[in-house]
Amino acid sequence: MSAQTIKSNETPVDKYAEKPIAVFDSGVGGISVLKHIHTLLPNEQLLYVADSKYAPYGNKTAAEIQARCFEIAEFLIAKNAKALVVACNTATAAAIDAMRARYSLPIIGMEPAVKPAAAATKNGIIGVLATTGTLKSAQFAALLESYGRNVKVVTQACVGLVECVERGELDTDNTNALVQQYCAPLLAEGADTIVLGCTHYPFIKPLIEQAVGNNVAIVDTGAAVAKYLQKKLAAQDLLTTVEAEANVAFWTNSQADNSAQVIEALWGAKAEVQIF
Repeated sequence: MSAQTIKSNETPVDKYAEKPIAVFDSGVGGISVLKHIHTLLPNEQLLYVADSKYAPYGNKTAAEIQARCFEIAEFLIAKNAKALVVACNTATAAAIDAMRARYSLPIIGMEPAVKPAAAATKNGIIGVLATTGTLKSAQFAALLESYGRNVKVVTQACVGLVECVERGELDTDNTNALVQQYCAPLLAEGADTIVLGCTHYPFIKPLIEQAVGNNVAIVDTGAAVAKYLQKKLAAQDLLTTVEAEANVAFWTNSQADNSAQVIEALWGAKAEVQIF
């Protein structure tokens, strides 16, 4: 794919606004964010790429993650995307600055919701469930420096949970055992608020809620990202004027036989899934 910089102002704004919003993740987890975007902006055409062949990103180098993000971005820009949502905390930390330097269209990223969790906690102790890559990132360290000074932040790397969601195993004994294992240290430290620091984790939120009980608040960032995207597009006159509910197209490079079924199950409706 070409590595050339593609400028968003090459198309007149009135036509450009009708182009699709593109969302991608290291796998199917970003569908949790896609659902929030579709609920808030039902008339926007949406494109989604699941880079499942290379999931999870958490055990890859920053250079490897950037290479994946560039390839996917150029694929989606070639599909006339007017904005990109990097629906992956690890990819955002590793690649979003490089992406914004290379492309001029709006690029929205993710970050663990440390700030709202710090505001929500009653006892000053918050837990963060995330991938190893996210927890080791400079972006996460900066979040802690900015918003974690007055609270105790307990982090837990959740090895294997992304893979469970990728396989569509949302309520199996194995997935539940991992959730119990990873939530236990946070509860032992007294966390009353837990951040879902990976876009895959909302799909196993019922298991997490069961593990932590009714007195622990769970914070997800999907809705906030959708609202920020709406605000960003509105500021640039890029919201569609079409009033009919729009289509959503999916691509995956998963090598699993049930990849389309997993995407449909997570999306909650019939899905057009193509090979990326």
